[in-house]
Amino acid sequence: MTTTHIDARMPAVDQCVLRPLLERRARETPDKVYAIFVNGPTWTYRDAGEIARRTANALRDLGVKQGDIVLSWLPNGPDAIRLWFGLNYLGAVYTPINTAYRGRLLEHAIESSKARLIVAHAQLFERLADVKHGKLEALVVLSGEPAPVGDLAVHGASALDSANSELPALETEIMPWDTQSIIFTSGTTGPSKAVLSSYNHLYHMATGPYFVGPDDRFMLNLPMFHVGGTLVTDAMLIYGGSMVVVERFDTNAFWPVVREHGITTTILVGTMASFLMKQQPAPNERDHPLCTATIVPLNEAAMEFGKRFGVDYYTHFNMSEVSMPIVSEKNPSLLSVAGKTRPGYQLRVVDDNDCEVPPGVVGELLVRSDCPWALNHGYFMNPEGTAKAWRNGWFHTGDALKVDESGNYFFIDRMKDAIRRRGENISSFEVEEELFAHPAVREAAVVAVPSEHGEDEVLAAIALVEGMTLDPEELINFLRPRMALFMVPRYVWILPELPKTPTQKIQKNILRSEAMKNNPWDREKAGVRLKAESFTKAS
Repeated sequence: MTTTHIDARMPAVDQCVLRPLLERRARETPDKVYAIFVNGPTWTYRDAGEIARRTANALRDLGVKQGDIVLSWLPNGPDAIRLWFGLNYLGAVYTPINTAYRGRLLEHAIESSKARLIVAHAQLFERLADVKHGKLEALVVLSGEPAPVGDLAVHGASALDSANSELPALETEIMPWDTQSIIFTSGTTGPSKAVLSSYNHLYHMATGPYFVGPDDRFMLNLPMFHVGGTLVTDAMLIYGGSMVVVERFDTNAFWPVVREHGITTTILVGTMASFLMKQQPAPNERDHPLCTATIVPLNEAAMEFGKRFGVDYYTHFNMSEVSMPIVSEKNPSLLSVAGKTRPGYQLRVVDDNDCEVPPGVVGELLVRSDCPWALNHGYFMNPEGTAKAWRNGWFHTGDALKVDESGNYFFIDRMKDAIRRRGENISSFEVEEELFAHPAVREAAVVAVPSEHGEDEVLAAIALVEGMTLDPEELINFLRPRMALFMVPRYVWILPELPKTPTQKIQKNILRSEAMKNNPWDREKAGVRLKAESFTKAS
């Protein structure tokens, strides 16, 4: 028998491959709680293992084989996790898609996955009638009654139920470098790309929150089709802890759920910390079990969140394609910092020609890992995109960062979101931070819009705290002493809500394309002039 060599830097199979990892947990701590589903069941590790095996055997009866790609179109909950685990028990590839997809976005995901089977929630599957089905042959409908959809073979929920809880046989052992999942990028700047992720890739991502342990209970409040949801699920398996699964982040329900279920840690991304900070102070707001929170990006709201609620906070840099190569220490104090290089990774900040720039200079972040397969291994069915991202042997993140002399990395912007106005480069992220400082601003996004003078003008799209109003001129006067004058927005567009993906990422592409059609407030037309300071003495 041939013995497969495993690099010494690679985790053991039962540390990172889901099937042997969950089987080990089910043997060692069978009665320990693994997952609590709000308004649903609770799974012990024994339950999770048995449910995974039964689902795997049902999928096998549907014709799913090792290496097959299967689409999961489900909200957070027991079905999403049992489908994922069942697929990985067969050595098949879990491929979740955004529950907000419809039309061309949905069609793109289906076509680019080349999947033959999709498992969908009953409230979603009717959207399939309006799109091309690519290679799809069959559909399983959960949480409702199925109905015909074109030429697809349609099955009800019973198709995923099996009485057989035996371990299904495998053609070959599942290894750390095998593809565990295909995760679609958020698609905020263009069509979503299908990221190939190995078991070892997710393992390295899930072990990024190094402060988590077996006694922790994680709130999973990010969707399962996002790396934030998958890394939490895997992290609790790896560390032997537990998690509480909510369908989505809810500002009003956040603290009640934390208190009721004894949650000790969570991830807050985008505007989540800001939303929680905008709530009215309460006398018992420090009476909770939450000890730590990972907050990305690190802004004033994140720091104030830690102080106000008595929570230690961390931050990091991550994306679907990498595995948390930058992490912070506890309670970092530098605004916009992402942390320092995590052991096992190599980082460079470079110019357009991949030449490294000096400390303090903004450039694109490039990443490599010491351990094989700890980063993505390309974009599925997209060799051109893979070659471009991995040129010169480094993964190109598309994100603009800078590093200081002490090795602290600072997130500046997405490369495509940077703004150039009147010869000056502007970070939309830095302008947004000052907008968030206004007490009436609940959400904020800054984008470039065309200028009649060439280059860009700065537009601020904002949503207000409920019950508050804001005069755009008042906002400009608030910003004027807080930033360089060339950074102060010319346009202000007030919306009820900013367009966001289900992962709470603001869709700046929509703002850029729609803003000027909606006649935003223009400070130049309003006669609000920003006069630059003169350094020449009057004679």
